[in-house]
Amino acid sequence: MKVCILSDSHDNRRLLGAAVEHAKAHGAEAVLHCGDVVAPTTLRVLQKYELPVHVIHGNNTGDLYNMSRLAAEPNSVIRYHGQDAAFTLADRDLFLVHYPHYAHALACTGDYDLVCCGHDHKSSVSQVANVKGGSTWLVNPGTVGGVGAPPTYIMADLLAMQFEIVTVEAAPASVLPPVTPHV
Repeated sequence: MKVCILSDSHDNRRLLGAAVEHAKAHGAEAVLHCGDVVAPTTLRVLQKYELPVHVIHGNNTGDLYNMSRLAAEPNSVIRYHGQDAAFTLADRDLFLVHYPHYAHALACTGDYDLVCCGHDHKSSVSQVANVKGGSTWLVNPGTVGGVGAPPTYIMADLLAMQFEIVTVEAAPASVLPPVTPHV
């Protein structure tokens, strides 16, 4: 199973949409968003891709009430988990948390196959030795919103446990149709 791992979209609908569109075209079956969406309406651009979107809020929490409402709408692709998330996809135990230092600590426990984070806008892929004598993958997709760094996401193959940092290429805003938030 391939997944699109991203973080720190900071309301950039154009780059967020471009990343998910690219990932879906390359086989992604789900999206993992490691926080700092800011305005929940930003996530509406992902509805058309019909992929489940697992999202946490990060430190730029935005409107948590409306994030919960968005996830509760009929046919919503959004799965809002709150400040962090532990779940299983493709028989892999995953953990999403926004902060890299928490992510590193959780990777050290050996309780997860993959721990994903964001926050510092620096993309990275590494293996961390854990207390169970093995190693845990720790990935940070950087900032899909392009805040202070080039926009990136990580394309992950959960079966093979392979990860690729992808730079987001997006059409200019004048070429994209406007995004109309639902009220």
